[in-house]
Amino acid sequence: MSEKRRDLRKNRRLEVRFGPDEPKRIGFTCDITRQGFFIQSAAVSRPGTLLIIALSMGHELEVRLEGRVQWAKRVPPQMLRVVRKGGMGVKIVRFVSGEAIYRSYCAALHA
Repeated sequence: MSEKRRDLRKNRRLEVRFGPDEPKRIGFTCDITRQGFFIQSAAVSRPGTLLIIALSMGHELEVRLEGRVQWAKRVPPQMLRVVRKGGMGVKIVRFVSGEAIYRSYCAALHA
């Protein structure tokens, strides 16, 4: 299977809140790129679902965006620390606020 990603992924853990209507569920990011990221969480949505996402960038900075679930792997909550990939891959559709913060963060990761 060929690699579809255009950017290298960087493993960074940021707190993220997400949900289809409002960001109520909690998870953590990993494998961040400019186009999207992986959300590690026991609460996964089906591929194709549009999510409202709030990323905590530290120092009281928050990025809000809409993202579409590309793939998901459901894992029981007690297994999340054991299983490497329990959660979902999300592609960024559009930024609501904080796009410059996110782009700057990604640029620093890949510098």
